[in-house]
Amino acid sequence: MEKNQRTIQTEATFTGVGLHTGKKSTIIFKPAPEDHGIVFARTDLPGAPEIPALVDFVVQNNDIDSLRGTNLRKEECTIYTVEHVLAAVAGLEIDNLRIELTAGEPPVGDGSAMPYVNVLLEAGIEGQNKVKNYLIVDDTFSLHDEKRGIDLVALPLDDFRITVMIDYKNPALGSQHSGLFSLEKEFVTEFAPARTFCFLHEVELLIQQGLIRGGNLTNAVVFCDKEVTEIDQESIRQTLNIDGEIFEGENGVLNNRSLRFKNEPARHKLLDLLGDLFLVGAPIKGQILAARPGHQSNI
Repeated sequence: MEKNQRTIQTEATFTGVGLHTGKKSTIIFKPAPEDHGIVFARTDLPGAPEIPALVDFVVQNNDIDSLRGTNLRKEECTIYTVEHVLAAVAGLEIDNLRIELTAGEPPVGDGSAMPYVNVLLEAGIEGQNKVKNYLIVDDTFSLHDEKRGIDLVALPLDDFRITVMIDYKNPALGSQHSGLFSLEKEFVTEFAPARTFCFLHEVELLIQQGLIRGGNLTNAVVFCDKEVTEIDQESIRQTLNIDGEIFEGENGVLNNRSLRFKNEPARHKLLDLLGDLFLVGAPIKGQILAARPGHQSNI
């Protein structure tokens, strides 16, 4: 059955700080006409330059850029970490939006797609008159990255499904998998709330790289893969705004923060993949199987 394109009824706004830049940012979702697509705009820059949410504009010449988030650049305008915003838009099956930003990175919220989902639902989803355009997978194809142990496969299907498996050889995570089979029934409750995560050794590396300036234990889950005594505790305490002791919880998570789902990391990897894949410029009809995916391989 054919579906029509969708936008939102009214403007929707959300304010916070960027995950990596740490700068205050407001994101404003605005209705857009049919066939407009998803377009970002930096209203803090002269002329409010625009960047379409298309893979053509993804920054791929910097390992930090491509591994730690999905970033867009057009001429002198750059927008960092767009994957959670795009996951929210893709998950709600919205086709046309103008997304304005008052800084170079969207507010991170709680590290999931849920804050964006909430304001978009509050604005109201509105059907449009034109039929949706799809990217249709009509043949099986795959991507294999031997170095990172990544495999991605796309299969023909007259629907949309994603299955993700991760295995970091870490006792706190183990091997996890998750599958999304219905955007309408599962996305908002089962995947949008899944938060970003990283390992304790990565936190130190990210701090050294000048990233996660807006990170804390409310917007990221940190899994302990080394002894707390082996880390620069003061640096991590200051960066993540931790008051008091730093310790490994019984669940293997820094300071014993609880998970929203037993397999929250796998669900978040699926969320990232959903957002990154939306950069093809249209919803997909096909089945995606992903083992240990990352932003670079998604792109």
